[in-house]
Amino acid sequence: MATDSANDLGSIADFLRRLQWAALAVGVFWLVWLLAPILSPFVFAALLGWLGDPLVDRLERAGRSRNTAVILVFSVMCLVLAIALVILVPLLERQILTLMESLPRYRDWFIGTALPWLEQRTGLQILAWLDPTRLFTLIREHWESAGGFAATVLGYVSRSGFALLGMVANIVLLPVLTFFFLRDWDLLVGRVGALIPRNHFAIVRKLAMESDAVLGGFLRGQLLVMLLLGVLYGVGLWAVGLDLGILIGVIGGLLTFVPYLGPAAVIVMGGIASLVQFGDWQHLAGVAVVFTIGQIIESYWLTPKLVGDRIGLHPMAVIFAVLAGGQLFGFLGMLLALPVAAVTNVLLHYAHERYTGSRLYAGESPAILLQEGRGDLPDAASTAGSTDHETPVA
Repeated sequence: MATDSANDLGSIADFLRRLQWAALAVGVFWLVWLLAPILSPFVFAALLGWLGDPLVDRLERAGRSRNTAVILVFSVMCLVLAIALVILVPLLERQILTLMESLPRYRDWFIGTALPWLEQRTGLQILAWLDPTRLFTLIREHWESAGGFAATVLGYVSRSGFALLGMVANIVLLPVLTFFFLRDWDLLVGRVGALIPRNHFAIVRKLAMESDAVLGGFLRGQLLVMLLLGVLYGVGLWAVGLDLGILIGVIGGLLTFVPYLGPAAVIVMGGIASLVQFGDWQHLAGVAVVFTIGQIIESYWLTPKLVGDRIGLHPMAVIFAVLAGGQLFGFLGMLLALPVAAVTNVLLHYAHERYTGSRLYAGESPAILLQEGRGDLPDAASTAGSTDHETPVA
């Protein structure tokens, strides 16, 4: 009876401990959700500090002090950012102005060429729904709902001044926070490690190192792939003669972060731009050639060499992680999506290893009988004939 009582008390204590951990997890989740608007620069700066820490450690091993190494890495990061802004901002500004000037041509092509072609192929009366008189009638019939939508938009615009101030504050904070994360990264990691219970330290350290290797390799490689593909697509479409080639290339490079979306954006936007600007198959074929070259280089060189299969996630899982993070925590959630997904993937692999090695998975299977001197399973005839020289193997 005393043993049963002790077991019951132990079970209750285990349940209460698990309940406390669950309550703590819910509390942290709720706190992050509340603080999401102000946590974004801290998380982004932490990611930059984490990405730059290996280079700082390498400079330290080369004989430089931590502060000197941090200053060098931080200066290089700022220089790269400044060069990118000096080159890209004026270039993209001219591309956007070109797009605004070309909008009437795109509208005329859409109404005069694309929609009639779709109507001929599908039999749908699409142009009738886009008639200005019909649109005006629809707006007048739904004026109340349109007014409600307009009021919502105006309310957002009235609050956008505070959002702009917050964005400026975040931009100012970002380099300061990045510098401190670079300088104190090893110290922060050491303090977190000191809080881990000693009997769990080895396995937590192993999982943390696997997560760091997986995520670090993926992010560094993926950023390089985005940069190289953006340059490749932009230069290629510009060489074809598209006025908006550089803008389309930059968008395609950025969207490469989401699997299959970047190449699809390049072929769709590049094809439409070539049809609107030139209207012949030669330039459309040029866009297809640029797209094909980009896909070959990405598939056979960039992704295998720079990214590989380091994150171990299916493309649908990556898309779901980014969308779910954005839905739950906004921009902060999108920043945290892939780190959380990579760590979760490592934990799931560890849980799978533990499960396949557990009694729950193996069950209480009977012993397997093997004949002496043979490394394979006996056939049915030999098993039925004699069991004099059989040895049980668990």
